[in-house]
This record gives sequence, C-alpha cells and structure tokens, in this order.
Amino acid sequence: MRFDIVTMALRLPALLLALTFHEFAHAWMANRLGDPTPRRMGRLTLEPWAHLDPIGTLLIVFYGFGWAKPVPTNPYFYRVDPRRGLLWTALAGPVANLLLAFLFALLIVFGLRWGLLAGVPYLPRLIMVTFQLNVVLAVFNLIPIPPLDGSKVLAGLLPGRQAHLLDRLEQIGPFLLLIVLLSGVGAGVVFALSGTVMEAILRLADGLSRLIRPF
Repeated sequence: MRFDIVTMALRLPALLLALTFHEFAHAWMANRLGDPTPRRMGRLTLEPWAHLDPIGTLLIVFYGFGWAKPVPTNPYFYRVDPRRGLLWTALAGPVANLLLAFLFALLIVFGLRWGLLAGVPYLPRLIMVTFQLNVVLAVFNLIPIPPLDGSKVLAGLLPGRQAHLLDRLEQIGPFLLLIVLLSGVGAGVVFALSGTVMEAILRLADGLSRLIRPF
C-alpha cells in the first residue's frame, strides 16, 4: 500500500475495524467452544479500545506490521480437544478479516459498476484501504511462527510430537518473526500472497456482482 498523509489518516478507521473484528472473532470462537475467559476479561466485544495495543497499533499504521492485545483463552474449558479448539480459535481471526475484505470488495465492485461512490471525497480510497488492510492482516497472521495465529493453526494440524516441537518455539518465536520481517523476505512474501488473495477476492466479488442488477 502506498504511504502518504491521506493514506495514513484513512488507515486509522480501517485499522480499528480490522483489529477489532479480528480479536472479537478469537473471543467469540473461544466462547462458542466453551471457554468463558475472553468474556470474563471483557474481550467479547466490538469496542475497539478493548482490543488495541498502543505500540502495536502505531507500528501497523506507520510500518504495516504490528499487533493487538492477545485474547486470553484457557483451552481446558473447551468442549472439544484442546489442540483442535486452539486451532479453530486461532483461525477465527484471519477468517473474520477475509470476510470483511470480501464485503469491502463488494463495495468496490458495486461502487465502480453502478457509480455509487462518485462524488464522495476519499470514500473510495477508504474502502480500498480497508479492503487491503484486512487481507494483509489475515495473511500476516497466518505465518506459522509463534505467537501468530498460523502457528496455532499448524500445531492443531500436526501430530503430537511435531506440534510439541512447534510449541517450544513460543519463547523465541517473536525474535524469529522479527528477523524474518527485518530481512525483507517475510514482508515480500506477505505482500505477494496478499496481492494474490486480493485478486481472488475481487474476482469473486465481481462474479457475484454480475448476478445482481440494480433497482
């Protein structure tokens, strides 16, 4: 995403929406699976300030990568196998962002096709930035390095011994992630994959829009 003052300002509401739904989805899934911890900690809410981490939020605005406050969960409350429950709880966040991205892709496609966004200053850019940010956030969180969601998803899919080895990376995971990102390789992969996902979502939205005619 190109960085300038306007884009930075537009990222703020987009960021609030993306991070809030991401963390709410984690809390909702954990609660759905029987863990009351997120609800008791006040995280089962769409109130943005309950989820934002000040430093992580600023890093996303200025750098493109950051974090929100992790949702506390206790897998021993899950009504399913704890590893399976952690998988679904972790996956819920990125899925929520992809669903939001699809909704904004529909706004993009319908707006262009029917001229709904004409004459509204900055609204098309806000919709585009929100679409892009949700896709990047989903793809970034699916990197299988602790403490990102992708590591928990992968641990839930691996056999017990391999999953345990992945869990042991939890302590050095943030350092590994930092190295990957600062090397430029991680950022390049994330943005390349994000571009592919954006194109696929826009194609899907365009196909759906062709089935719907305006009144």
